[in-house]
Amino acid sequence: MAEEASVVEEGLPPSQTPLVSFSFERNVNWKQKYLEAEPKALGITQIGLSLFQIISSVVFRSKGLIFDFPGDIPVIILSLLVLIAGSLTVAAQNLHLPTLRACLGMQIVAVPASIANMIFALVKMNDIPNFCWQYYYSDQNSTSLGEQCHNIESTISHFSSECVVINVALVTISITVAAYCCKVTNCYSPAPKMPVITVQAPPAQL
Repeated sequence: MAEEASVVEEGLPPSQTPLVSFSFERNVNWKQKYLEAEPKALGITQIGLSLFQIISSVVFRSKGLIFDFPGDIPVIILSLLVLIAGSLTVAAQNLHLPTLRACLGMQIVAVPASIANMIFALVKMNDIPNFCWQYYYSDQNSTSLGEQCHNIESTISHFSSECVVINVALVTISITVAAYCCKVTNCYSPAPKMPVITVQAPPAQL
């Protein structure tokens, strides 16, 4: 309930004294802070970058260009988690408190997911050269295969570098959205209140 205090001017009869009341009420626009983060743009960016990683990993795997890299399936699963976080970022524009809390939870999950994808990309960059060297110490046909492997290695190396940059961006977006969700859901402080001053003029005397 709002806390109120009344102050009455001295020296005036009660019938002629204006009543000044001070109260502290919840700011009805406090949820609007979430919209300051441009959640639609950030959420669509999360969805787009996650889809890029998922589709690229599926295509590389279907074409046999990743040499059965063990981290490929986890990358797809973790990217799906980030995609869900991006979808909740957009959905939370309705400022529904349970949706905002779900968005906060998924953004917290998306941060380590993006960091893990970044680590997988770095490991993939260092793992492919060890695979291709076996073709350079055999006959002519293997040397030709080694050149093809080297071309594939170059392609995946560039792709992995892009994935590192993408996941750095996704970590930054997740932290930003989580910070704004935390402000709105009051995860570390009570709901903000604003002072309200009400002045009631005395009734006019006839």
